[in-house]
Amino acid sequence: MAEACKTCSESSECSGDACPAALKEMQKIKNVIAVMSGKGGVGKSSVTGLLAASLRKKGFSVGILDADVTGPSIPRLFGLKAGQLKNGGKGIIPARTSSGVEVVSINLLLPSEEEPVIWRGPIISGVIKQFWTEVEWSELDYLLVDLPPGTGDAPLTVMQTLPLNGVVVVTSPQSLVSMIVQKAINMANKMNIPILGLIENMAYLECPDCKKQIRLFGADITEEMAGKMGVPLLGQLPLEPRFVALCDKGQIEEFIGEASEINRVMEEIINIFSRVEQIN
Repeated sequence: MAEACKTCSESSECSGDACPAALKEMQKIKNVIAVMSGKGGVGKSSVTGLLAASLRKKGFSVGILDADVTGPSIPRLFGLKAGQLKNGGKGIIPARTSSGVEVVSINLLLPSEEEPVIWRGPIISGVIKQFWTEVEWSELDYLLVDLPPGTGDAPLTVMQTLPLNGVVVVTSPQSLVSMIVQKAINMANKMNIPILGLIENMAYLECPDCKKQIRLFGADITEEMAGKMGVPLLGQLPLEPRFVALCDKGQIEEFIGEASEINRVMEEIINIFSRVEQIN
């Protein structure tokens, strides 16, 4: 039995080939999509929040499993506070955002959001499995899994345990970031997880006066990298001060629907997501 399985209530039924608790959840959740980057600081969690809020705006039932156990930021984006998770008859009842997105995150269980989580890999893996098997998720159209940076225990646990329909990879237009992001793409390929595409975040800043695109990180190399890796480029998101301000206030959902380039790109990505069931 794997170390991460020891806290699972159904570990006695596990043959090692399949997780019975995970198979049960598959009956309730139509699509499970992981969002990863390999590199920290590229806005992976904000992209996860955008995807969730945009899908919800379209009328889909959506949840977020925050697998970034040691650096969770999803609750802050949606204005959720500690103590909003409750015990139900069969497990944890997720917190709900103002628009109805279900969220489970370690920060919702801590006494304060600044409290550090100082755990080794096997414990983190166990917590991620519990967030999947011991949470009373509703019947969801989409469950987004916000992964931490890197290719270590947490991403490995998600890829081996959860029935992923695919992975969305987030990057920013820097050669160093691109090199590390390619590691994440290679990991997904080695794990036989479909890569739905690449999202370039912080691609440029638009001058509010002349509307010129200012490439803060230099020439755009993401499209070239995506072509070499054989990964679709889903879209390029600009830096928008209003979006950043709303995220800091925990009001990311208020941004959805506003006239902005970010929302236009997200609309195109959601249209791709609506066909995700054909991929797996």
